[in-house]
Amino acid sequence: MLQEFYADFVAGDPYHFTLNMAANHLFMLPAVVDPSGLQRYSDRVVDGIAAVFLALKRRPVIRYQRTSDTAKRIAQETAKLMYQQESGLFDFRRTESSPLLLVIDRRDDPVTPLLNQWTYQAMVHELIGLQDNKVDLRAIGSLPKDQQVEVVLSSEQDAFFKSNMYENFGDIGMNIKRMVDDFQQVAKSNQNIQTVEDMARFVDNYPEYKKMQGNVSKHVTLVTEMSKLVEARKLMLVSQTEQDLACNGGQGAAYEAVTDLLNNESVSDIDRLRLVMLYALRYEKENPVQLMQLFNKLASRSPKYKQGLVQFLLKQAGVEKRTGDLFGNRDLLNIARNMARGLKEENRDSHKLPVFLEVQGIPEAEEARGYALTTTTKTERLEG
Repeated sequence: MLQEFYADFVAGDPYHFTLNMAANHLFMLPAVVDPSGLQRYSDRVVDGIAAVFLALKRRPVIRYQRTSDTAKRIAQETAKLMYQQESGLFDFRRTESSPLLLVIDRRDDPVTPLLNQWTYQAMVHELIGLQDNKVDLRAIGSLPKDQQVEVVLSSEQDAFFKSNMYENFGDIGMNIKRMVDDFQQVAKSNQNIQTVEDMARFVDNYPEYKKMQGNVSKHVTLVTEMSKLVEARKLMLVSQTEQDLACNGGQGAAYEAVTDLLNNESVSDIDRLRLVMLYALRYEKENPVQLMQLFNKLASRSPKYKQGLVQFLLKQAGVEKRTGDLFGNRDLLNIARNMARGLKEENRDSHKLPVFLEVQGIPEAEEARGYALTTTTKTERLEG
């Protein structure tokens, strides 16, 4: 039996896929820089999206962000492919509700990718590296030679990872301890071999035992290494300042906090860059002198990151480019609302909520609006 396999995308898990486009920053450059290159990347995105829906056997309703030329281009070319050029390929059985393809521009929310992550899968990806569900432990020089291997971290093959991939880092430690305790009980029972029946049972269970042993070793290694990095790079302190920049006001206090971290020898170069970028996005118009001082401080402490990187970010995703009120503080009505919410919800944690949740009208966005960053992005619909 032959089956078609669409190789224009890589499925990471049942809910996520990637096109593995390392140079997707080209979409941020003006088309006149390399119009043919931009067209190639646009074609690659359209092919990848088409492959996903062919694999799902669905033809979607397509919406795109009206203010983004890039989103409009991708949406229109995808619609042309699905509804005109290859309409027969996408002529699947109709369902009661069509899936929605929503094409939005990352420039409307440049903050979320700059924040340090605190859930298991995201931390592995951020701190160690996760590529196509594989982690290369050879990059960790402190590990023994026999542990410097490439390991698979997939929710389809690893039950522990599947149930913990979105858990907070603090909870992961306790869950791994329980897994280690369970393994120790199994190991102890395997040591008590006294009869032929015990020996036969051990042989039958040995493959599962070895798999469990490898799984325990893998997760203990990952969490141990990430714990070292969190401590060495002072990520708890860095993350607290990041969340304050993203969710709370107070330009003066933010400037002092970022300056202190730039002077902290334990803070890594990449974290210094992120902090200055977050500060620049939040207080771009408020105090240009202090912003320039942070640019200069970054250049002196982390010379490989030039201040032009921050300025390029502002040029591409600054306040003049964003369509929504990303920080919820640029008009008097929002200021009044935020003050009222502050009185009612002063004990609630502040966490950055990705903008797309409100774009889609997901209920969590409505519930979290009082203490998270949200915006409303206008979209237009493409009809087939």
